Amino acid sequence: QVHLVESGGGSVQPGGSLNLSCVVSGFPLETKLDYTLGWFRQAPGKEREGFSVFSSRDGSTTYEDSVKGRFTISTDNAKNTVYLQMNSLRPEDTAAYYCAVDVSLRPSALYWKTIGWDYWGQGTQVTVSA
Repeated sequence: QVHLVESGGGSVQPGGSLNLSCVVSGFPLETKLDYTLGWFRQAPGKEREGFSVFSSRDGSTTYEDSVKGRFTISTDNAKNTVYLQMNSLRPEDTAAYYCAVDVSLRPSALYWKTIGWDYWGQGTQVTVSA
C-alpha cells in the first residue's frame, strides 16, 4: 500500500518562504523503475493544477511558468521524501498543496493534468497574506 503524507504548510506573509515535505511510504524512491513525482495545488473554487514535476529517469525537473525561479522540487531517497521549497511567495500562491506519484515515466504533455497519477497525498494548506 502506497501512502503520501504532506506537511509544512502554514500562513506566511508575501515574500516569505515555506518548505513542504511529502513522505512516501510503500514505494521506494531509490527504485530503478521509472516514475514521476508531481506537486499540485488547488485554490478555493478552482481546479487542481500541476506546477512542478520530477522525472526519475534523468532526475530532471520541470516547472510551470508561474512558479519558475521561485519553487524547487527535490528528493531525499534516504528519507523517501519529496520536498517543495517555495520562496518569494505571493497571495496568489494560496492553495491546498498536494504531492502525487505516477509509477511510470509521464509524458510532458500530461505533466500538469490530474488524470493518471497513481497516488495522491491528502494535502497541506498554504496561505499567503499580509
